[in-house]
Amino acid sequence: MSYTVDFKNVSTVGLESSPVAEALAGLRANEARYFMNKYKHEFTVVPASESQETLDYVNQILSEERDLEFSAKPLETSRFQVENIKFAYVFYEDGLGVNVMYTVDNPKKRAVGFKLSDGMEVPKELEGKFKFARQKSKLAGTIRGSFFVIKGEY
Repeated sequence: MSYTVDFKNVSTVGLESSPVAEALAGLRANEARYFMNKYKHEFTVVPASESQETLDYVNQILSEERDLEFSAKPLETSRFQVENIKFAYVFYEDGLGVNVMYTVDNPKKRAVGFKLSDGMEVPKELEGKFKFARQKSKLAGTIRGSFFVIKGEY
């Protein structure tokens, strides 16, 4: 069942099993606010158990581009297109948020982003491979983020 993320009243719905559920809910709400403000798009998530196609898509890109596979359990996903950009999100139980931004008509503007919820450790899969910038958020506290550019076609 899908859930439209409310960024005014942050809820941990769907994220309760995470040890950083509050921070992860804030991170998810932060993304929802961004898409509403920039694109007037409602950010909707579905349980990972109901979205294998999205998980496969994100996992294929992570595996083929950087040989990455996360051991954390995926809790929720989101997949949609606004304007000429396809987006895919996976929110993991450990507090990690992974997003794929894939422009349909510009191969130079395609990337995978990583966002770490406040209070979580850097996942072992990313340690030493990425530098993380810090960003303050009213909804999510301190978010640490990094990214890489997608080179292949997906």
